[in-house]
Amino acid sequence: MNMRNFYRNILLIIIFLSVSSSAIIPQEFKASVDKTKVEQYERFQVYFTFSGGDINKVTNFKGPNFKGFNVLSGPNQSTSMQIINNSVSSSIEYSYIIQSSQEGNFTIGSASLSYEGKKYSTGQVNIEVVKGTGKPDEGNTEGSVSQEELAKNVFIIATPDKRKVYLGEQLTVTYKLYTRLNISSPQISKLPVYSGFWAEDLESSRNINFAIEMYNGERYRAAIVKKVALFPTKPGELSITPFELNVPVLVKRKKNSRDFFDDFFNDSFFGRTETIEYAAKSNTLLIDVLPLPEGNVPSSYKGAVGEFDFKVELDKSNVKQNEAVSFKVTLSGKGNIKLLDLPEINLPPGFEKYEPKTSERISRNNIVSGSKTVEFIVVPRVPGVKIIPPIEFSYFSLNQKKYISLASEQFEINVEPGDDMYETGISGFSKENVKLLSQDIRFIKTSSFNLISKNDLRLVKDWFWITLFGPLVILLIAVVLKSRHDRLKGDINLMKFQKAEKMAKSRLKLAQKALTDNDMVRFYTQINQGLSDYLGDKLQIQKSRFTFESAVKELQDRSIDPEMIANVKDILEKSEFARFAPNADGGKQASEIYEKAINTITRLDKSITKKRK
Repeated sequence: MNMRNFYRNILLIIIFLSVSSSAIIPQEFKASVDKTKVEQYERFQVYFTFSGGDINKVTNFKGPNFKGFNVLSGPNQSTSMQIINNSVSSSIEYSYIIQSSQEGNFTIGSASLSYEGKKYSTGQVNIEVVKGTGKPDEGNTEGSVSQEELAKNVFIIATPDKRKVYLGEQLTVTYKLYTRLNISSPQISKLPVYSGFWAEDLESSRNINFAIEMYNGERYRAAIVKKVALFPTKPGELSITPFELNVPVLVKRKKNSRDFFDDFFNDSFFGRTETIEYAAKSNTLLIDVLPLPEGNVPSSYKGAVGEFDFKVELDKSNVKQNEAVSFKVTLSGKGNIKLLDLPEINLPPGFEKYEPKTSERISRNNIVSGSKTVEFIVVPRVPGVKIIPPIEFSYFSLNQKKYISLASEQFEINVEPGDDMYETGISGFSKENVKLLSQDIRFIKTSSFNLISKNDLRLVKDWFWITLFGPLVILLIAVVLKSRHDRLKGDINLMKFQKAEKMAKSRLKLAQKALTDNDMVRFYTQINQGLSDYLGDKLQIQKSRFTFESAVKELQDRSIDPEMIANVKDILEKSEFARFAPNADGGKQASEIYEKAINTITRLDKSITKKRK
């Protein structure tokens, strides 16, 4: 029994030691610098980082002796968190911006702090200062940060994944914020202008997560602030304007005084913090957009670029007259799914086609992909065997650098006569009526009649003429309406032209609902998309070729009132900006944009329709 207890205790000790060793993360307090060799008057940063413990227990940070250096900013404090062996570990960093006006070798002393009652100190750092071309800042007091210094320590870099793309090919631009200073939440001040591009924001974290990163050989904290997929809509060299953020920079200053109270309140806990608003701006990008090859372009090509699969499904091939048949056309793959125009179905005579139902499923990760499905409902009105030729879809393959055509199979639909024809026949009599014919026949009466003369000499009443010519008038009206309907069906552009205002106002109803729900992002998206779709349909501009500039030029060519064109510009620009910065505009301004959009579309529709006639 004693031996059993002995082994049990040994096992418990081993488990305890293993758990303890995996849970305990050693604490470390170290010093580091951007560079150990600097020029005279060159500014650089010194970092003191404590890691491996609960940062809330860190107290009494004391900076080092910066003899031989001028402290321009600091200590600037930042924190980060990481998980090691299922244990959460955080770190706290204190940084200084310093410079030296003298040449020679200098030593940055040790910094210290307390953690759970234990004192930790860093090692010393040796710095070599050589003669340089820099000059001292005139009138710059110790602890101040100039705009030049802010520009070196807080900036945005816009990086495209490629500099040369084909027309319609996806280009991904990543905007990354770099900082060596302590900052608070940045706010968007100006969005980039993607002139000549269709833009799709890619999915990203709502929070800005910083990580340590080297840039041009120097150490920064960096975070992705925006990621966008761009699809060029015209060839040539296109530029992307800078992305601008208003970044609040927190700077702790200290005075030149040697007063005891200044030294006491210079402690990180009592440090005086000042917020400096700095406008960080990204670089301008130039993108070379190559035109698509002009040779061997399929007749079915409508501007699709990427890699796609194409499928057409028919729900049944044996139907009765006047029975609905469903065609489902599905396009999936990588590319700008939203701008894809799916092919039309060429139906033989005797079919009636209804408005298609369109659905989309789009993934906006690093690559825009997904599927687009259009379902057509057709009704055969004439019996017989009907042949529907193959449906073809073409796209430009980025992998193969050539046009690819995909075609469905040929569809054969056997349309049987409806049940009503079997029962009534062409004459309109049923089988039961034929059996009763002999019983309904009566012989002519040969006996005398009592004839009475009437004063009304009209042999034919008014109702007779109405019943005689009424159906003919109704038939003529139906023929005219059917002819107009078929003409609209045959002319897709004309149909879009006729229904542009109705579709736009449907979008605006969705925008009004979003405004009621206080969903500003959805509100401005519906406003922007509604006006863009209206202009594209009304001005007969393909989605793949539609740009803000092309729509404005088309309006100017049609001599539309400049005031209305200015309203269009204002609505599109404000809605595009507010989609990415919805908190910048209040509900009152959103209501004004909504009313302005309704009035502008109504006035535009009257003006464009009048000039078309």
